[in-house]
Amino acid sequence: MTSSPTSRVAVIVDPFSSGAQYAPEFAAFGIDSVAVSSLPEVPAAYADSWDATRYRELLAFDGDLEPLVGRLRALDPLCVLAGAESGVELADRLAERLLPEQANPPALSSARRDKGAMARALNAAGVPTIRQICTDDRAAVQAWIDREGLADSDLVVKPPKSGSTDGVTRVPAGADWRVPFDAQLGRINQWHNLNDRMMVQEYARGTEYVVDTFSHEGRHGVADICRYGKIDNGEQMAVYESLTWVSPTEPDVPALSDYAAAVLDAVGLRNGAAHIEIMLTDGGPRLIEINCRPHGGGHPAFNLTATGDSQLHRAVRWFARAEAPPADYRLERHMTVVFLIARRSGTVSGTAVLDGIEELESYHRSAVKLSDGDRIEVTVDLLGTLTLGFVVLAHEDRAQVDRDAAAVRAMEAALVITPDPVPAR
Repeated sequence: MTSSPTSRVAVIVDPFSSGAQYAPEFAAFGIDSVAVSSLPEVPAAYADSWDATRYRELLAFDGDLEPLVGRLRALDPLCVLAGAESGVELADRLAERLLPEQANPPALSSARRDKGAMARALNAAGVPTIRQICTDDRAAVQAWIDREGLADSDLVVKPPKSGSTDGVTRVPAGADWRVPFDAQLGRINQWHNLNDRMMVQEYARGTEYVVDTFSHEGRHGVADICRYGKIDNGEQMAVYESLTWVSPTEPDVPALSDYAAAVLDAVGLRNGAAHIEIMLTDGGPRLIEINCRPHGGGHPAFNLTATGDSQLHRAVRWFARAEAPPADYRLERHMTVVFLIARRSGTVSGTAVLDGIEELESYHRSAVKLSDGDRIEVTVDLLGTLTLGFVVLAHEDRAQVDRDAAAVRAMEAALVITPDPVPAR
């Protein structure tokens, strides 16, 4: 699809990962994109998604907002969108200055990025949450644990402004939560944010889902719902194993959709894409976190195959021609993403076994990056998962997808990982 060109531009802040898909989609409507970087460099895990040739202009934020606002204003922006998690806060600030009619409420900006502020916003709006505290004070954490009766319960410790499960640690009942708390506090995380406080939460049990949305003028639409498969990998919790698209006819979908809308309202997300991770517990849905940007890992492109649409494509159509998106979605093909997992660190061999992936009946795409002789680290977070790679399976038959997912796991199990030699004393 092409349209007549316009002089206005789409401003994409940190157009990495799925955010890289904005520029070609806007180009189909004759709209150029401008890239704004909030980071000193593209994160290594997202380097493959970065293509400078897609953008009319490349701009960098050096801490001084005024020159950046001035240059962007001269380019007549059509919209300001966050491409990746690192760009959420800067996109908020730029939208407020450049396009106030599109801007989300500035007073709730921190709730759209900082998990501590996020929880406070939900509590203020009466939206049920996981029990949690965000502080740099160990005594306050211990008092909270005692007050909530969590001394003999599993806990989760994580930074409030990290992403991709960076720094997320499960603390088994009876173990010392202070160890991961102290190890992360004061550290600069992989998103270049200082961990000046830490979150401590009760460990929520249930089934984890992600609800992907696009909102315009306060109206929220669900573009897809997926079910996560996550496992504990040694001492690391919440390592991604799989992601499976959920039919809109499944019985849990209405509750998840309604809860997601309540979360969006609570944090003031009136315009833009969001990626909302929700644990469906025995007590109902509970927010893990909301990310006010598109679902990463190339998800919007995969979602086109699964549902015929995506949150990113809805956003482009809205800003390009004011096409109001639907409130819900349909499932056209069953789809699962299988994430490879390294159970230990070492040198990998036997990768020829992975050649069989493309022969699978439901094979859709592979992003596996392993070769014999590669040195790999035990998988501890999403960026580590993306470094190893993943396989996307899609088919009209759910059972075929399940069989092929099991086949991928069998290939993974056949890989040989030789541990590093122990240094001589």
